[in-house]
Amino acid sequence: MVKFEEARVRKHKDIFVCRKCKSKIKVSSFKVSQGEARCRKCRRSVLRPKRKK
Repeated sequence: MVKFEEARVRKHKDIFVCRKCKSKIKVSSFKVSQGEARCRKCRRSVLRPKRKK
């Protein structure tokens, strides 16, 4: 879908989705792996990377 690397980085780098309420959050992957990142809506720390179509 993405034709060049800069666009892929802009659309997918450091963007995670909450598994419960499906809201998108831009946070570093290090914080997600440490469990420090939380959803703004539901305050859960269970996040997944944004899907690459």
